[in-house]
Amino acid sequence: MSLRARLIGLLVAAIVAVVVLAAGATALVVDGPDDGMRARSAADAVVAVARLVDGSPARARDAGLTLAPPPPSAGVDADGTADIVGALRSVGSTLPAVVEATGERTRQVAFPVTDTEWVRMALPSGPPSPVWPLASYGLLVILGAIAIAVPIAARILRPVRLMEHIIASVRTDGTLAPIPERGTPEERSIARSFNALSARLSAAYEGRMRFIAAAGHDLRTPMTRLRLRAEFLPKAERASWLRDLAELDAIADSAIRLVREETDPSSFERVALGKMIAAIVGELSDIGLHATATGRVEADVEAQPIALKRALRNLVENAARHGGGARVAVRREADAVLIAIEDDGPGIPAPFMDRVFEPFFSVDPARQKTTGGAGLGLAIAREIIERQGGRITLANRPQGGLRQEVRLPPPTDDRPTSR
Repeated sequence: MSLRARLIGLLVAAIVAVVVLAAGATALVVDGPDDGMRARSAADAVVAVARLVDGSPARARDAGLTLAPPPPSAGVDADGTADIVGALRSVGSTLPAVVEATGERTRQVAFPVTDTEWVRMALPSGPPSPVWPLASYGLLVILGAIAIAVPIAARILRPVRLMEHIIASVRTDGTLAPIPERGTPEERSIARSFNALSARLSAAYEGRMRFIAAAGHDLRTPMTRLRLRAEFLPKAERASWLRDLAELDAIADSAIRLVREETDPSSFERVALGKMIAAIVGELSDIGLHATATGRVEADVEAQPIALKRALRNLVENAARHGGGARVAVRREADAVLIAIEDDGPGIPAPFMDRVFEPFFSVDPARQKTTGGAGLGLAIAREIIERQGGRITLANRPQGGLRQEVRLPPPTDDRPTSR
């Protein structure tokens, strides 16, 4: 159940509970318990009629009263009889009388005129059944409470909906677009707080990017000096030194390129994936890596062409280098464009599946030494793909090998296609 529904239910329950308690207290005060007034009123009427009839059936008939045999004991209302007899005694009458129930809420009192004929008089009926009036009243109260609670709940939850909208609009770098500071005081306060938070996050993010870029650039100068010095080392040691320096250079270069991709301000364009995949496959074939495009499907996406090509190249190259060859297929789905990259390699052990996107992480460090790389390929690919509004998933194939899936949103307008 949503928070809005729970809040409406709470408000309705509170309003109904207050109204019911107030109605119950009012009923107790106004109606109150029976103090015997009805029985005394009926006793006064019986005494007056008995004096008028004065034991004469003829007078009773002349007065329009009903005469009948004595009432059977089965139909006697014992409690009502006790009340009327007590009321008669309180007014000084010893007249025998009984109360009969003639319906669910109707009764009559009978008293003797002769030994064989009794007068029947209808008693005033009690108060009507409160069930239907109370049900109608309760329904009216509930409907009124709902009519009040719905707009109140909507107003109370406006700041919550604003926060949901703000959180949903967080960019991939953790920052937010400026939020207009308007609306209720609570909404303005929330907007100010999130704007301040976004500004601090942006400053921290830019500082991190500058630090990484500066570190990458600063490392190149001492590495160049070390590379020159390594040329004068004995041949047996020179190869290992140059290999380690090449690895350091690859790390610095990857870090700098990662920063550039993060801060790339280029606009999004419509990209033809078929042509891009064909270009990547051709480039990898030129350097001796086996990659093929299967089931050619022409599909367009809206993305940053250079960044997207780099991300897909990283994924295809990983499959080609470590999986013995890459097969790339493009398929349209209901709400996305799927790019599937499969290989026949060893796959990724399950314990490492959640860590492969960490920067500088390698499933097999020994393999990284022989194949090169700084362990940033998948990290950079995920950063780029998420910046395009897509997502990437990895899974080991049942028949062996790894399957990499990239899902990108379809284009939303008719922008020209990037060639």
